[in-house]
Amino acid sequence: MKNTWLFPIAFRDAAEPWQLGFQDAATPMMQGIIDLHHDICFFLLIILIFASWMLVRALWHLHYKRNPIPERIVHGTTTEIPRTILPSIIPMFIAIPSFALLYSMDEVVDPAVTIKAIGHQRYWIPYYSDYNSSDEESLTFDSYMITEDELELGSLRSLEVDHRVIVPAKTHLRLIITSADVPHSWAVPSLGVKCDAVSGRSNQTSIFIKRKGVYYGQCSELCGTNHAFMPIVVEAVSLDDYVSRVSNELD
Repeated sequence: MKNTWLFPIAFRDAAEPWQLGFQDAATPMMQGIIDLHHDICFFLLIILIFASWMLVRALWHLHYKRNPIPERIVHGTTTEIPRTILPSIIPMFIAIPSFALLYSMDEVVDPAVTIKAIGHQRYWIPYYSDYNSSDEESLTFDSYMITEDELELGSLRSLEVDHRVIVPAKTHLRLIITSADVPHSWAVPSLGVKCDAVSGRSNQTSIFIKRKGVYYGQCSELCGTNHAFMPIVVEAVSLDDYVSRVSNELD
């Protein structure tokens, strides 16, 4: 038996060059999205194989050299019944898990931490409303993208910010998303979150991050010039580390 501690696990929490699949799931919602995608691909593969087989079979057997005189077929009850029933059953197998995932994403869980994200051109303002003693003493900061000249070794270009959103891992979180100007979209693929930020309206979503890590996202709504330069970085830390950072005002 191998010692697993000799082989550390490396997660993909940011997009990689030529990546075709999903990023590694860090929340139950993202894992559900990935599982639903695989389930749908399974049915698509079966349909593709069956349709390809029928097409090749028809082209082979109905070739004009093998059947120079075509037959006149008006009805085929044996064929029509299965081809009507099966296409109606397959969407049911797809709809059941998709509805379950959809309703679970809308489930309201009593959150331990509430964070409000306000979109601006071209930066985000995370707002920790749980720790405000007054309007003048609110726990908030501006999150700007770090320019290429200021990047440190190992940082991701066009994805790193000067102030990350610090959250506790294995804790129920509530995100309130809104905008101060044009429409934006707060999206982090590894967390399975993509929530529109609309001026004058507050959208809400809940997440539960299963493991510590740094998760990268971007604005996913075309918001004008420099839309690609307002990334999102969420750092999930232990509860003790989170309490310590909040005590030090997330410095």
